[in-house]
Amino acid sequence: MIPIDLLTAIKARRSIHNFKHDEIDHATLREILTYGSYAPTHYMKEPWQIKLYEKGGKQNFVDAIIASYQRIGMLKTSDDDKTQKMIGSMKQFLLQIPHHALIYFKEETDHVRYEEEYAAVCAFIQNAQLAAWAYGIGMLWTITPYMHDKGFAEEIGLDSSSDKIAAVMQIGYPEKIPRDKGRTPIGDKLEFISE
Repeated sequence: MIPIDLLTAIKARRSIHNFKHDEIDHATLREILTYGSYAPTHYMKEPWQIKLYEKGGKQNFVDAIIASYQRIGMLKTSDDDKTQKMIGSMKQFLLQIPHHALIYFKEETDHVRYEEEYAAVCAFIQNAQLAAWAYGIGMLWTITPYMHDKGFAEEIGLDSSSDKIAAVMQIGYPEKIPRDKGRTPIGDKLEFISE
């Protein structure tokens, strides 16, 4: 682990879009996700569950993504060259990412409880991203249309009536680190109310 203080990690972390092909060992992934699990969680429910796709396990996951995009109309189902080339490019891009972590939780029917669980899962994800950065590992937190496709959930072994996909994290060593785009000054978004 590279020594890095928390405040530096918060400001330095970037969403990574290009990854090296090197895989991350399981011990390191477990450590990163363990740091993630120290997120605040209502009633200590720790609602996050993770399916981590790597090596040959990525193939079925990527096939399920493509099938979902075709099902929901984002990709054509025809066999024409242009469509098949696009599908091939998408598959190649997704398969080259070393690890895909699908984060899900049991969906609560009570709206307040649902928001508590979702907030805890998001805190878990951010903790994991910061921990990964300290290890020199990048992540991309993705929220994509297939996450809302019940057929996709069923294809990857989830119960579409009770399992809610919160995010898919693309994980690997950064090929390139994006520049700091800065942030809006917090004064533009902060209102102190003293009376």
